Amino acid sequence: MTDKPMVLIIEDDKAISNFIRVALTARDYTCIEAATGQQGLLMLTAQHPDIVLLDLGLPDIDGTKILREIRSFSEVPVIVVTARGQENEKAQTLDNGADDYLCKPFSMVELLARIRVALRHAQQRKSSVVEPYYEVGGLYIDFGKRKLTLDGHDVHLTPNEYKIVSLMAHNAGKVLTHAFLARELWGVALEKDINSLRVFMTGIRHKLENNPSQPRYIKTEVGVGYRLVDE
Repeated sequence: MTDKPMVLIIEDDKAISNFIRVALTARDYTCIEAATGQQGLLMLTAQHPDIVLLDLGLPDIDGTKILREIRSFSEVPVIVVTARGQENEKAQTLDNGADDYLCKPFSMVELLARIRVALRHAQQRKSSVVEPYYEVGGLYIDFGKRKLTLDGHDVHLTPNEYKIVSLMAHNAGKVLTHAFLARELWGVALEKDINSLRVFMTGIRHKLENNPSQPRYIKTEVGVGYRLVDE
């Protein structure tokens, strides 16, 4: 990744594309823009951007098909930025390989945070570096010792609770769908056992959150999954 990461914006709404480009350029990103899916794919293969912002409602090819095409040959981070907000479509898009999903209208602060997280994860994958710990706020996880502390105090987690938190910490900042979490924890046969996952998540939140109804660390994407904060 260069000093000025290159962002490919695949968006047919010129006003939105310009807004994103101006905001990112002011923060030392290089931006290239495509108004159609076909143009976006061509620019991706020719320019090799560091990250892609992908709209789903493109005039020539649906964004979900673009995402599948990208994932057939590239691991470039893809953040879907779209007006479509249906929960099932959001979950399916993440399961199809999107690194993140942001609904319009969105704040630039949130988009910038999502971009930073996606780029950081991509850099870690390229260098094959796995962080030995996770730390944000008062929450600290030592993966080698399988130890979790909150504000300096040890927190006891059951084996399944630790497995969930560890999986989320290794993907911090990224929305993990219910199906993905269940599949990684218990296998394909139980990937639809969302109720058990929710029970475990409730227990985890009672141990980690001062106010489980307003969580600081584990955020819920309603109808989609969960995200462990990264910043």
